[in-house]
Amino acid sequence: MTWTVWLSLLAACVVISFTPGAGAINTMSNALNQGWRRSIWGVFGQQAALIVHVVIVAAGVGLLVSRSPIVFETIRYLGAAYLVYLGIRLLLARPQPIDAADVSPRRETAWSIFRRGFWVNLLNPKAIVFFLAFVPQFVRLDRDPLPQYLILIATVIAVDVLVMWFFFAAAAKPFRRLTRSERGQRVLNSVFGVLFIAVAALLLFVH
Repeated sequence: MTWTVWLSLLAACVVISFTPGAGAINTMSNALNQGWRRSIWGVFGQQAALIVHVVIVAAGVGLLVSRSPIVFETIRYLGAAYLVYLGIRLLLARPQPIDAADVSPRRETAWSIFRRGFWVNLLNPKAIVFFLAFVPQFVRLDRDPLPQYLILIATVIAVDVLVMWFFFAAAAKPFRRLTRSERGQRVLNSVFGVLFIAVAALLLFVH
């Protein structure tokens, strides 16, 4: 991969990562509820899903998904259903008890945060189709594909981690104080619950 191609890849990754979506909403929600540092586990989970998407495309399964309406629609509805589930769970969630000693809500396990981030990104069939159109622009089949895929994956992950953690998660930090009261928790849960459901609606109705 030449420097010119890599710089084009880098620019494309930056634009894509800054585009708001379920991953950004999940990252901000984690930062608010669990803190900026612990939100990195959700970001890692989202990156694991991106790796799976690239592997799926490289294996040719992405082409099958894009050409099979049944498979695509099944994954699309599963993805939307999962986002709705996350939204409803937030809307119905009771405020977490606040420890007077450190005025912070109860911690969620790192694995739980990671797992949620993974499924949020994985259950998005449009990501597979996107990478199906995205990858051929930067991977030449007349050359050894493995080093090219490794560079592509490393670039996508590095950019996405930086944008998710240092932009979206950091952007939520000023609102962290709202988690220190039950009323503030209700407001945040309602806002992010509605956002998750809105993204699910977009996934279903915007083609």
